[in-house]
Amino acid sequence: MTATDPALTALAQGWCALSLLHGRIETHIERALQAKHDLSVREYSLLDVLSRQHNGEGGHLQMKQVADAVVLSQSATTRLVTRLEDRGLLSRYLCPTDRRGIYTDVTEPGLKLLTEARPTNDKALREALDEAAKNPDLVPLVRVVESLPAPA
Repeated sequence: MTATDPALTALAQGWCALSLLHGRIETHIERALQAKHDLSVREYSLLDVLSRQHNGEGGHLQMKQVADAVVLSQSATTRLVTRLEDRGLLSRYLCPTDRRGIYTDVTEPGLKLLTEARPTNDKALREALDEAAKNPDLVPLVRVVESLPAPA
């Protein structure tokens, strides 16, 4: 492939469109969450991921799994956990079977805030997708996002 290869250009244009859609959605959701709940998109995502943990086999996530789920480095995830722990939204405790492991759970105030913020997040996402669908270059990506099945 060369730099002028049409396939490379199409691939690069597709990536630019995807990046643009992601940026617009994230910015719109960020503004809504900050204004109404004093939460960033990353903080909301972390609370959401951690709220889905359970006590069954493999139900608690290790920090690397959490970092992967919120698309941050482990060190950035640890800093984010610390900030939310300082706000009383998360708590950490030692793994009962492996004293080297540390788990993080959402506290009752964290669950309350997440419950209050979820409709704001969902509404902002819908608004951002509707706005993006006005751009012909983004319509195919919006349709793909809209057609994805809900996770089990």
